[in-house]
Amino acid sequence: MRDAVRRHLGKVVAGTAIAVASTAVMVGITLPGSAGADDTTGGKAGGQATQQAGQGEGQGQGAAAPPGVVEQVPAEGEKGKGSDPLTDDEIERVEQIAVNRQLFNASEDVEGERGPQRLSVDLAEPEADEADATDPPRRADVTFYDYRDDTLVTKTVDLDTGKVVQTGEQRGVQPPPSRAENIEAAALLIADPLGAGLKADYKDSIGKELTSPDQLSLSGGIYRAAEGAQPAALDKCGEHRCVRLFTKVKNGPWIDTRNLVIDLSARKVADLGR
Repeated sequence: MRDAVRRHLGKVVAGTAIAVASTAVMVGITLPGSAGADDTTGGKAGGQATQQAGQGEGQGQGAAAPPGVVEQVPAEGEKGKGSDPLTDDEIERVEQIAVNRQLFNASEDVEGERGPQRLSVDLAEPEADEADATDPPRRADVTFYDYRDDTLVTKTVDLDTGKVVQTGEQRGVQPPPSRAENIEAAALLIADPLGAGLKADYKDSIGKELTSPDQLSLSGGIYRAAEGAQPAALDKCGEHRCVRLFTKVKNGPWIDTRNLVIDLSARKVADLGR
């Protein structure tokens, strides 16, 4: 018989409720529901959206990557009005306005490539003196994470002028992970020896090898260290961007990976039980 291999994380979870019990702090948790895993905003316990293939994972191995280029800001395209949700054209435009060449060249995304990791783009709230205006200025808050120095960067873009009107930087602030970050966390877990239980249970479930995040539905949330509550390898979680995944076989059962935390900043996996 196959050795049990510490199958604490390889336990297939039946049903829809997974109790989260941990002495450290979890941020942005969404418990898994019975409808499958499709949460693109991140939240560490539910099934997150069917993952797309490892976000360029495995491309260009052994070949030099082409130099990064900041694209030209696109034309305005379709525009919303007032408090209407941002249109796709507006989102594309403000993202490219927010990432100037200096930020692009000086930052890194979750995969270590040039350019910050985009987390979210949201319509900004009106200023206090604009609350009663019939046509208040329309702005967007664009949030990035710079893995080069673990900094959260927020830029506010005026949609009418096409200019950045405010920039903020914070450290130790960890919004829920993006889809791309959950995918990268799963890729690191699958490649790590601590992912052996996950891979074994995946194979037990459907008889196939688990080799890529796109074979799973994922949900993730931020893990923060609490004094003495985790292995020393995770003591910087909170300063570092650390993710705790909940994994689900596509069209299959949940697999319990609650004991494992992926430090995306250090690109390491640790077991809370060790």
